[in-house]
Amino acid sequence: MNVTIIGAGLGGLVLARVLHVHGIPVTVHEAEPSPTSRAQGGMLDIHTENGQPALEAAGLTEEFRALVLPGREAMRVLEPDGTVLLDQPDDGGGERPEVQRADLRRLLLDALPEGTVRWGHRVTGVRALGDGRHEVSFADGSTVVTDLLVGADGAWSRVRPLLSDAVPEYTGRSFVETWLHDSEERHPAAAAVVGGGSLMALAPGKGIQAHHESGGTLHAYIALSRSREWFAEIDFEDPAAATSRVAAEFAGWAPELTALITDSDTPPVLRPLHTLPIGHRWERAAGVTLVGDAAHLAPPNGEGANLAMEDGAELGTALAAHPDDVEAALAAYEEPMFARGEAAATDGVELYELMFGDDAPRSLVAGWPAAS
Repeated sequence: MNVTIIGAGLGGLVLARVLHVHGIPVTVHEAEPSPTSRAQGGMLDIHTENGQPALEAAGLTEEFRALVLPGREAMRVLEPDGTVLLDQPDDGGGERPEVQRADLRRLLLDALPEGTVRWGHRVTGVRALGDGRHEVSFADGSTVVTDLLVGADGAWSRVRPLLSDAVPEYTGRSFVETWLHDSEERHPAAAAVVGGGSLMALAPGKGIQAHHESGGTLHAYIALSRSREWFAEIDFEDPAAATSRVAAEFAGWAPELTALITDSDTPPVLRPLHTLPIGHRWERAAGVTLVGDAAHLAPPNGEGANLAMEDGAELGTALAAHPDDVEAALAAYEEPMFARGEAAATDGVELYELMFGDDAPRSLVAGWPAAS
């Protein structure tokens, strides 16, 4: 069995590692030119029910534990004026330990044999050859033919059209990402309000969310429920103008909160949120499947990375259990994956209503800890 994975995100890398553990040949093709060519986002909380078992299946539990940032499970929920509605400390239980995404990705990359990941391989086309085999074409003119093709290539997957006509749609909400470095010394008010873990300051239709990451960095996501056209009128090529326009939406909020917008040490980055239909699925097609956002893209709700890793681990385990029957392995993998993707997306819709609905943020606090 020759397995080709498109995309070196967490889901694709967990799959590659599980296959490697079971002695199944695998290659991963990634569009990025190198492991460090792009920032890998912020912190992830790795859950006991999916992310942690996936890393155990990959044989990396001990190494993962060494990456955990202590104290980062603390959580605060605030009113726009800075009134604290919820202040939950990190009790040290480790139910959802926090790690830096880049560190976790590096761990998975280092756990694969050299050459497993082929960098700088941007997919330009895929086609079925029959009998479950597929050909993948790359921008450099090269091609590869594979017995099993796995799309782990995210929201705008080039593999998904082999299985589904679904296209991600804008949710009506976007995040604007900011970073404040050396916060204890350079941004003490913002550091104090965020605390040692995470912060959510919310109001109907908007919010400021932040994590206290390693090295004293504050990583913030500014949420606004606005149309694509509204955001298109903001010139994000002019950082000062974009920052001013976004900050204007939070006029009257506590200054230590709006500092997470106005005091950013990096230009603001627009992150539109897209989703596939809840319950997205496809009819079984020979020799191809999807994991992670390629299969069940939904707005960020704390589950995306965990689900992607669970997908990778479950698919790898199914292939190891059915080494001579790829189709049996794919059938065993896909039905549970469809169900958990649908359940997570449904929960995410309910969470966003608590966070950004008419009674936010008190609705979120009233639903705690079920909403956490």
